[in-house]
Amino acid sequence: MKAAWLALGLSATLLAVHQEPEALFEETAAAVGLTFVHLAGATGQFYVPEVMGAGAALIDYDADGDLDVYLLQNQALDPGQPAAPGRTHRLFRNDLVERKALRFTDVTAGSGLGGTGYGMGVATGDYDNDGDADVYVTALGPNTLYRNNGDGTFADVTTAAGVGDDRWSTAATFVDYDRDGDLDLFVANYLDFSVTANKQCFDPAGARDYCGPRSYRPVPDRLFRNEGDGQFTDVSETSGITRADGAGLGVSVGDYNGDGWLDLYVANDATPNQLWINQKNGTFVDDGPLAGVALNAAGNPEGSMGVASGDYDRDGDEDLFITNIIAETFALYTNDGRAGFDDTRVPAGLAQPTAGFTGFGTDWIDYDNDGWLDLFVTNGGVNIVEALRGQPAPYGMRNLLFHNLGTGKFVETSRQGGPAFARPEVGRGAAFGDLDNDGDTDILVTNNNGPVRLLRNRDGNRRSWLQVRLDNGVANRAGLGALVHVERPGGPPQVRRVRTDGSYLTAQDPTLHFGLAEWNGPATVRVDWPAGTSERFAVARVSQRVTLTRGTGTALTR
Repeated sequence: MKAAWLALGLSATLLAVHQEPEALFEETAAAVGLTFVHLAGATGQFYVPEVMGAGAALIDYDADGDLDVYLLQNQALDPGQPAAPGRTHRLFRNDLVERKALRFTDVTAGSGLGGTGYGMGVATGDYDNDGDADVYVTALGPNTLYRNNGDGTFADVTTAAGVGDDRWSTAATFVDYDRDGDLDLFVANYLDFSVTANKQCFDPAGARDYCGPRSYRPVPDRLFRNEGDGQFTDVSETSGITRADGAGLGVSVGDYNGDGWLDLYVANDATPNQLWINQKNGTFVDDGPLAGVALNAAGNPEGSMGVASGDYDRDGDEDLFITNIIAETFALYTNDGRAGFDDTRVPAGLAQPTAGFTGFGTDWIDYDNDGWLDLFVTNGGVNIVEALRGQPAPYGMRNLLFHNLGTGKFVETSRQGGPAFARPEVGRGAAFGDLDNDGDTDILVTNNNGPVRLLRNRDGNRRSWLQVRLDNGVANRAGLGALVHVERPGGPPQVRRVRTDGSYLTAQDPTLHFGLAEWNGPATVRVDWPAGTSERFAVARVSQRVTLTRGTGTALTR
């Protein structure tokens, strides 16, 4: 009998050894009330916008301490198809704080955010400095600025603010480029497309397919300066950002040359990417070609969509990761600290694994809290995927997850990510934040003509972490653009930029997340505020969320 029990125990041990490890992420959107399906409005005419959207935002609109979700919807573009009144953008309130469990409630009715335009992307920021986050929605057609009333409702103030744009706008971001304390607004525009001038394109097999960006003319981006009184001035021409056109799809903010002033990087589709370096006098110069981030090694523009900006190698400056169309591979541009970039996609191990994908939403995400920024990418075709030819929506691709080894190299860990990384869908937007407040970063993914996905992180909070929010006072209260360093013995500081931009058509949580591996504290946090001052704060313990208020730390000389 004893021998039998020993054999049984040995068998159980061997079984445990050979079992698949627990998935890093679990897809839970429908289970927690995020029951939303994006509809592209396709009617068989192959209008290009049908295959590009749509975006989303993670935003604590009611300031209750948890992240709510805003999702954009589309209508049919065919003039013969009337608009469907019930097909609107949707706002889902996170009831985590009240219920003590993650659960979303659709609160679109009465919120003022249930627009019916052909939505593309979302930008968030407190443009009027009243303490709550406002929303800017880009679209094929009129864009909309929604002012947060502070009572759970929003008001359309586009006309009064002067930030409308009737062209095809995609990515947008709020950025205090002139350091006056007010958030300005940058809007990336894509193509000069209209339904009446729709072109017919075909794939190599002769089947009708969506046209590429070279079939239409790109249109200039726009920059609006915030005057501090609720109104903006269009400074696109005088700032210089119209001097280089591109089919813009992604935008990120960073101080890429380390001079203390915020720059802009724009990912353009099949046109040279732009690196707008801030000249500190209200103007910008495109240094993309000289910096090495405009073209690939062969001197050609790539089909760029999404962008991730962050310090993946922990050398103190901001590097760039760009998603591209299938067969081009995704680009990793490593910064030398002075806005000189090397294309390191091949030595980093990111070229070969991405060659078979068309990437969109992406960001640096320390999914295991080991202190090194990993990568997530959501993928989906814009042209027929050969293996899916004949299916109703032959554009599906699986998502990708890459682990940062801390040596300048990455290894794909998509399989460990779980079933959500094996399912082919038409991925577009990706937004990142700790939706369940458990100490690790979750991922919201939008699918073109498909359901929203919520990938809850099941692994990261097994290690130490620190989340940092900023209170910048009466101007730019969330501190967008500030640079935060977490310092601890035994390694270089971790550096993060406070932002809501990046990825593709989505707005992120401005709360900064730092993985600290096995470190239990204390920690020192240095904040380089947007106006140019710096402070150091002592944090006694980690694995908590802290709010750091300007003027309450120890002043430093920069």
